Amino acid sequence: MTNYLPLLGFDTETTGVSTERDRIVTAALVRRADDGATTERTWLIDPGVEIPERASAVHGITTEYAREHGRPPGEALEEIAAALVAEPGLPIVAFNASYDLAILDADLRRHGLATLAERLGRAVGPVIDPLVLDRAVDRYRRGPRKLGDLVVHYRVEVGGDLHDAMVDVRSTIGVLDVILAAHPHLWDMPLSELHDWQVAKQRAWAEHFNQWLTSKGKPADVSLTWP
Repeated sequence: MTNYLPLLGFDTETTGVSTERDRIVTAALVRRADDGATTERTWLIDPGVEIPERASAVHGITTEYAREHGRPPGEALEEIAAALVAEPGLPIVAFNASYDLAILDADLRRHGLATLAERLGRAVGPVIDPLVLDRAVDRYRRGPRKLGDLVVHYRVEVGGDLHDAMVDVRSTIGVLDVILAAHPHLWDMPLSELHDWQVAKQRAWAEHFNQWLTSKGKPADVSLTWP
C-alpha cells in the first residue's frame, strides 16, 4: 500500500503580482488523506476591482465574468481561511507559498477578517513549498524554476492548463511527491522540523541571490523571511 503525506494543497490566481495591492480572483484547496483520497474545493471571487487584461490573459477570468459569477469576497475569503486552519497539524502545501499566504492575509485584512495567524494564535505552519525544496536539493541546476519548469523537470503529468488554480495545486502536489520520493530524508523529518529546515534553506538562498543582485547593480530586495 502506498503511503501518502496528508496535506492541504493551496493556490490562488489574482489581479496581479503585488501581495498588498492586488486581490484574489480564484482559489483552490485540495485536502489529501494518508490513503491518497482527496477532497477538492474551488472559489471564484468578484474582487471588487477591475481585473487587468494582463492578469486575465494568464488565468482566463475577466472582470465581467467575475462580476457575473463570482462570490462576494468577504464570504469566500472567510471560507478559504476557515478551511486552511480547520486542521492545524495538516501541512499547507503551496508553490511559492510566501506569495499565496501573503496575498490571502492582505485580502483578509482588507475585508476586516482575521488573518490565518490570528485564527491560529501563532505563526502559520507547517508549510511545505516545493519551490524551496527544489532550490535546496538541486541547488546548482541551471534554468528557471517556475511551476511549469518543475512539472517538466520532475515529469509530473498535468491534467489541464497551468494557471488554473486547481490544476496548479494538483501539479504542485505532484512535484512534492516526486521530491519526497527522491529525497527520503525529507519524508522522514517531523513536519515542524521540515518547516524550520525550509526557513533556513530559503534564507540562505535569498541571501545568496541578494548578493548576486547587488553585484549586478540591482536592488537586493528579496525577502529573507519564509513563508
